[in-house]
Amino acid sequence: MSTAPEPAAVSRFKEAHSAAGGGGRIVILPDSVHTAVLAADALGCQVGAIANSLLFDADGQPVLILTSGAHRVDTVATAERIGVPALKRAAPEFVRRHTGNVIGGVSPLGHPAPVPTWLDVSLRQYDEIWAAAGHPAAVFSTTYDELLAMTGAREVEVD
Repeated sequence: MSTAPEPAAVSRFKEAHSAAGGGGRIVILPDSVHTAVLAADALGCQVGAIANSLLFDADGQPVLILTSGAHRVDTVATAERIGVPALKRAAPEFVRRHTGNVIGGVSPLGHPAPVPTWLDVSLRQYDEIWAAAGHPAAVFSTTYDELLAMTGAREVEVD
């Protein structure tokens, strides 16, 4: 029995994850798991422990917000808190250019160039957090402190 080759984006993530000193597990979920709620069900965790990687367009500059799957980002309040004029939904090509990933699989690590990153402080309450590993079906486990250290993120309230 042959297995499908690993997506290149997952291989790039693994290299960046290892270089950043990351621990935890990498899991490939079924293709049908495409929301934080479905991922949480598949992983047996609370939806809030899913760290959604949302890339925003801030006047042409990328801003990555790692937020709890239980939250919606208040873009007006968050833009003010992080000191940018506005946070707009990024177009798919903008996301791919700045992260090397497609929407739904944006990893917090391994981007072509550094991306300013902010971490939702509400994720601190979870012992284990799950984030995208470069592909919509790939996730990895981490802790709040490890994710903060690996990404060089700054902390922010997003809702």
